Amino acid sequence: MKKDLKQVNSSIPKIDGMGLVKGKPAYTQDLIPSNILIVKTLKSPHAFAKVLNVNYEEALKVEGIEAIFSWKDVPQTIITRAGQGFPEPSPYDRYILNEYVRHVGDEVAIVAGETEEAVEEALKLIKVDYEVLEAVLDLETAVGHSSIIHPEKEAFSMFPIGFDANKNIAAAYEMHVGDVDDVIAKSEVKVEGTYFTQAQAQVPLEPHNCFTYVDFHGRLNVITSTQTPVHIRRIMGRALSMPLKKIRVFKPRVGGGFGGKQMLHGELFCAMVTLKTGKAAKMIYTRKEVFESTCCRHAMRFNLRVASDKEGYIKAIDMDVLSDTGAYGEHALTVLMVAGSKTLPLYNKVEAVRFNGVVCYTNHTPAGAYRGYGALQANFALESLLDELAEKLGISTVELHKKNMISEGESSPIFKIMGEGSEGVDMNVESCKLDYCLDRSIELIGWENKYPRKEIAPNKVRGVGLAIAMQGSGIAHIDMGSAILKLNDDGFFNLLMGATDIGTGSDTILAQVAAEAIGISASDIVVYSSDTDLTPFDTGAYASSTTYVTGNAVRKAGLNMRKLLIETVAKKFKVTPEEVTFENGVFTTEKESITLKEFSTRLYYNEGLDQKQLVASDSYVGEQSPPPFMVGVAEVEVDTETGFFTILDYAAVVDCGTTLNPNLAKIQVEGGLMQGIGMAVYEDVVYTSSGRMLTNNLMTYKIPTREDVKKLTVEFADSYDPSGPYGAKSVGEIGIDTPPAAIANAIYNAVGVRIKTLPITPEKVLMALKLKEK
Repeated sequence: MKKDLKQVNSSIPKIDGMGLVKGKPAYTQDLIPSNILIVKTLKSPHAFAKVLNVNYEEALKVEGIEAIFSWKDVPQTIITRAGQGFPEPSPYDRYILNEYVRHVGDEVAIVAGETEEAVEEALKLIKVDYEVLEAVLDLETAVGHSSIIHPEKEAFSMFPIGFDANKNIAAAYEMHVGDVDDVIAKSEVKVEGTYFTQAQAQVPLEPHNCFTYVDFHGRLNVITSTQTPVHIRRIMGRALSMPLKKIRVFKPRVGGGFGGKQMLHGELFCAMVTLKTGKAAKMIYTRKEVFESTCCRHAMRFNLRVASDKEGYIKAIDMDVLSDTGAYGEHALTVLMVAGSKTLPLYNKVEAVRFNGVVCYTNHTPAGAYRGYGALQANFALESLLDELAEKLGISTVELHKKNMISEGESSPIFKIMGEGSEGVDMNVESCKLDYCLDRSIELIGWENKYPRKEIAPNKVRGVGLAIAMQGSGIAHIDMGSAILKLNDDGFFNLLMGATDIGTGSDTILAQVAAEAIGISASDIVVYSSDTDLTPFDTGAYASSTTYVTGNAVRKAGLNMRKLLIETVAKKFKVTPEEVTFENGVFTTEKESITLKEFSTRLYYNEGLDQKQLVASDSYVGEQSPPPFMVGVAEVEVDTETGFFTILDYAAVVDCGTTLNPNLAKIQVEGGLMQGIGMAVYEDVVYTSSGRMLTNNLMTYKIPTREDVKKLTVEFADSYDPSGPYGAKSVGEIGIDTPPAAIANAIYNAVGVRIKTLPITPEKVLMALKLKEK
């Protein structure tokens, strides 16, 4: 238990922190060699068109240009860019380049040259003949539209996901428990509503970038800022028809991933250039390209119905979802299913529940993985409607939640029915401190003295609102992590793992886990991660999996190493392993002792035939996905004359099991909260009527800064999940979920207007206030 922990549950500094602060080379761009070809792509100016001809004869004459490719010059093997486990639950609907372009910013041609100036000049000289097609830009009319966005016959899904290209459907899913319509009809209190969540753009501090070269063995090396090296290798192998043994993928330090770097982006473009020219090639995305040509969050529309009895016990929930996957279907099904699987189990005492959803293609920028995907969108809709239910019942939202939310030791049929892209797993919740999180969060905000509203001045009103949330810890029965530990002379260890640290501090946390298991200091662990040649298999950093899945693998490998060390020392001292203790770096028997440092040196240099390398490894696949929980409470101040509002305070209390590194866990939650606040009130991807993105730079696309929230408080519940590494669950995504609903509920409590379409802006609040006056 926690009282016995020595290395974990401790806020040691990040192992890469000092090097980064000093500006040491760490990121992909830092490692790019000189004299490397520069790769850029020609982008489509049309939302939907067929490429009739690409003439690049004049462009090839530009001095310094090495290669140009159109769709006719690259393999036409269909793939998905989604970095997911195989077989992927995403449609195969993408090519390196294709004769159709499906959104403004879709790639038409690849150009490589010796200088940026030469490449830019060549791009201007390429002449493209397009047949412009009718674009599908309305989510509500996409299904069954006369324009079929994916007319190619090769598109398919690896298994049934509801894919129907002829109807512009990338994925679909439905399930139910009980007779929802009958239960709602018989219920005493009913509420329903329609809610909209917008697309949210990826804005990592480090844009997407990569470089490629062929080594002296003739192997393609891909150095890239990615979350999923193993998946990148597999997808590139398919697209290029190359055996995987000919491809190596290495991830340096990543300057923010958030799901956007779970997919392939420039890797295949650079690879095409390198394979044709034999020269190293790099591609660094501009900020505009990140906005227009990578991916964003799925925009969604929710139709919701909830019914309860007069006492406030919820009897039924009915959730219908329409999701916009944009031009391609990466993560279409998983995002949709998570909208249900990470929200509906929160209210496990209902008699009936139904979930129905369709994910449609449009000619918008592709949607993809984004921190908290699906759960964030659905949480806004469900937690907003439950606030309406509480008002209709005449009870506080705190009372409504306490009566209905899941508790420790309980289960939900949703766990087994709905997973992430497939069926889930049956499980009981072995750790759930939602009751504490709720009580403590409202205490931190001063709920009793502020709910529902306080008038500060004739035109200034304050209100408070809350939301609860859950996430998962990896994808049960699918995600796998593994680790290798190697003892070196001088008594330190190498920890080799495929897990990808994307700025979260996972290298540090996993070093702590290894040290705890072996019984040494974390300072004696040297981490090497994310190299498909040298590190063991790991699915990558997504689905809040690293701490729980890879953490369990590292713990098992560490315990194996400790056992191996003790057995080897016992053999040397001619005693049984039970007679050897290992504490504080010293092996001790009844008669003798030896330090780890001395033992390792002797083992490798002085033991004759007994010399051997000590290596331990292990793997882990989760049998369950224990949910972390959170309660978020917002306090806002609204100006009733202008609609302008300020977030005065946000309190969040999280149950993520044992915090392996409390400081890093807090930073994760704070970052998630700020992104959730961005989704709630600032960020919005806006297009023209022809499908061109207006918000394609940081002048027009606003993200929040720390100054936009006056006060932010994060605390953790005292919790321990027995299935996690030293009691830990995930913490990477849970922070993002609650702000949209909590802020919407706070604004309603302050001034009596409910905003059901994100983002919540002063203009929307003011217009709602004006309508309310009529």
